[in-house]
Amino acid sequence: MAKDAKYVVRSSQAAQAEVPEPAVPALRPQEPDEKGLDFARAWVEFPDPADEEQVFRCDLTWLTSRWNCVFGSGCQGIKAGRAEDGCCTLGAHFSDEDDEKRVAGHVARLTPDIWQYHDVGTRSGWVSEDEDGERQTRPYKGSCIFQNRPGFAGGVGCSLHILALKEGREPLETKPDVCWQLPVRRTYEWIDRPDDTRVLQVSIGEYDRRGWGPGGHDLHWWCTSATSAHGAGEPVYVSYRPELIELMGKAGYDRLVELCEERLRSQLPLLAPHPADPVR
Repeated sequence: MAKDAKYVVRSSQAAQAEVPEPAVPALRPQEPDEKGLDFARAWVEFPDPADEEQVFRCDLTWLTSRWNCVFGSGCQGIKAGRAEDGCCTLGAHFSDEDDEKRVAGHVARLTPDIWQYHDVGTRSGWVSEDEDGERQTRPYKGSCIFQNRPGFAGGVGCSLHILALKEGREPLETKPDVCWQLPVRRTYEWIDRPDDTRVLQVSIGEYDRRGWGPGGHDLHWWCTSATSAHGAGEPVYVSYRPELIELMGKAGYDRLVELCEERLRSQLPLLAPHPADPVR
């Protein structure tokens, strides 16, 4: 299964001085169409059919929601005034060396007709390091170097995504881990049971503002809780099938589908629906 990736956005205060972070970051005012972070959720836990030492804990509220990516059709972007960047403003941190190596293999096939900054990237590099020395895709002119800007003939948006579609691949094959995993978040926790057994709990849920770290509350806008991004014809567990299979394995995903379908069949109105979803 795919490795986990994580975006971390530092708060502006932490970037300026070495000061202790507050235990609970102050929440920024929500954008008009964003719902709050805390609301009732319906979770389900089930054994991993492919690994008896794992259990999945899945957020059915999120996975049966009608979220969909609205890049280029209503996305406000994570930085004010740069809606055209979507969530690509900061560039993408690699989860590990293998992630970077995999992406490099696909970058080698990018051509100037689908990558706006092909000449810059091939001449002076497409990888940079942040202040902590962690490697990431290079920010260039205010956004990720792979982000084609409005007006580019080869298409607006991620050139690695465009490459995948051009070659008939899933975008998860060509993009950094963090890019294709968003806005699904996978976390791990070892659970000690009363009978002295131990199991690895794999949680699959929503990558909300908190998932970005303390600075997530400073994002200009974030789509997972925005009503304008909740109007898809298919629920997330269907539209994100390739990504969820990569994160859970085929057997785990198939069981998730059964449980999601059971939820949608048996509960009308749904218990604990996503607050950003249209009323059903």
